[in-house]
Amino acid sequence: MASIQVNEGTFESEVLKSEIPVLVDFWAPWCGPCQMMGPVVEEVSGQADGKFKVCKVNVDENPNLAQQYAVMSIPNFIVFKGGKAASQAVGAISKDRLIELANA
Repeated sequence: MASIQVNEGTFESEVLKSEIPVLVDFWAPWCGPCQMMGPVVEEVSGQADGKFKVCKVNVDENPNLAQQYAVMSIPNFIVFKGGKAASQAVGAISKDRLIELANA
């Protein structure tokens, strides 16, 4: 399953009300490390097997979400469980670390 692009209008239904954990990638198109992580994020999304889902938030288009979750540096990965931020990693990380984060 491919990652889901979410925005301020769909964040609540796709992320906060999800019955499974959600790995959210806060990114921007001008961010080099974000571009480097893009294919890795998609690969992780394809391996989720219904255990979690992957969503992407463009911080330029959704500044209120970035502010709400104190996203100061990107890429910023936050895992939401039960509507709350449960774990987080900032910067370019390995595929294995990303999967570990999503499954934590």
